[in-house]
Amino acid sequence: MFWRGVLGYLPVNLAQGLVGLLTIVVFTRLLSPADYGVYAIAYSAMVLSHTALFTWTEAAMARFQARAREQGETADHMMTLYRAWSMLGLGFPLLAGAAVWLAPVHQPLKVAISAGLAAILFRSCIKLVQERRRADGEVASAATLDIAQTIGGFAIGAVLAAIGMGGASPLLGSAAISAICLLFALPGELKLFKGGHWQPVRAREYAGYGVPISLSLILALVISSTDRFVLGAFLGEASVGVYHAGYSLANRTQDVVFVWLGMAGGPAMVAALERGGKAALVQTAKEQASFMVLLTLPAAVGLALVALPLSELLIGPQLAQGAARVVPWIAAGGFFSGITTYYLHQAFTLGRRTSLLMVAMTFPAGLNLVLNLTLVPRFGLDGAMWATTASYATGALASFVMGRKVIGLPLPIETLIRAGLACIPMMLVVLALPDIDELPELALKAGLGALAYGVTAWLLDAGGLRSHGRTLLRSLRSGAAA
Repeated sequence: MFWRGVLGYLPVNLAQGLVGLLTIVVFTRLLSPADYGVYAIAYSAMVLSHTALFTWTEAAMARFQARAREQGETADHMMTLYRAWSMLGLGFPLLAGAAVWLAPVHQPLKVAISAGLAAILFRSCIKLVQERRRADGEVASAATLDIAQTIGGFAIGAVLAAIGMGGASPLLGSAAISAICLLFALPGELKLFKGGHWQPVRAREYAGYGVPISLSLILALVISSTDRFVLGAFLGEASVGVYHAGYSLANRTQDVVFVWLGMAGGPAMVAALERGGKAALVQTAKEQASFMVLLTLPAAVGLALVALPLSELLIGPQLAQGAARVVPWIAAGGFFSGITTYYLHQAFTLGRRTSLLMVAMTFPAGLNLVLNLTLVPRFGLDGAMWATTASYATGALASFVMGRKVIGLPLPIETLIRAGLACIPMMLVVLALPDIDELPELALKAGLGALAYGVTAWLLDAGGLRSHGRTLLRSLRSGAAA
């Protein structure tokens, strides 16, 4: 199931990667640094609100859909979740409206925050649809929804930015495309829970599982968002724009790989545990973790090595130089964050001990807040990126230690060592190459660096690279034959 998902979700992540880069290219040019900072703050507010209220229903859909299907209880399962979502959705507009009206911020930021909050209902509902399809192994339909939202949201947002809608533009684009996708996707979902019943006991079980996940994600968002608010308070929105541009460039580039593997890996581990028990889970987890490290460690190192030409090529000239300083530190933090979110946290969700997940995230979130308030006033952007990297590393350690109390997911230490060794020739090659024009320099350094890493990793057989290659080839051949 894992390798089928890896191949099936590849087009989604190619689209997300391309659009993620285009988003940085386009919006850092269409928006002023201040407007881009407004967008960054409003986006953070949107994600925090979404996570606080609705993410627990999405998490429950992802975790319990397979069990409900096996037991023939899909209609009751889905009716319970959608009813719970509807209860939250009815009160949310009033709560959001009051929060924006009372917020002591200037009008452009209020407009952008309002756009982000308006997008939440559409984004959350379509997320329920996607999680159900992923859990049921409907890779093609889930992938189609992802691609439509990614491309459509970017296109609408870019048009709105071009006609002068300011920092609210990307968020309005996200709201519009999610609403359009719901028009096509929701009718089919409604048929699946026809005849189902609201079950309070089931709802309490789902909330007991999902709410701690939401709380832990809020703590994770504290790590990824506090820096914007602190920078905005001490240095102004233009500084937030510079920081967010560099952060987005590093984070989105890595997320392409992490989200891709997470889309395939999460459902595969749930299925392995439900069908084959802990032994099957450990085998599946070991394979996934090795492949994840094999791809993401060189991505983080490579981003740090080409931060300047990459920033100059993709980010608007008003933001590029400052953003290039941010990229290496966020690349390091992004590696720890991705491994934590898409692998280490699976121990808590698979073992259904999500309250411990919240505990594991409490210390790094608190540390992040303290470090930002201490370092940003003194060191500015440098303080924010140091705080973020340190907090993500601490979060990875805490999640590993706490996760061992639930399910002992294997750590791919051998793969990490061999992949690290394979990064050394890549670094030597990139550092030896001359600094020339942006695009030729980036292409030369990225291409030869990746080649050096790939050859060395193959020779070292890092993470079972050779066997993974044979597995993928067999999957491609069987897919072509079908």
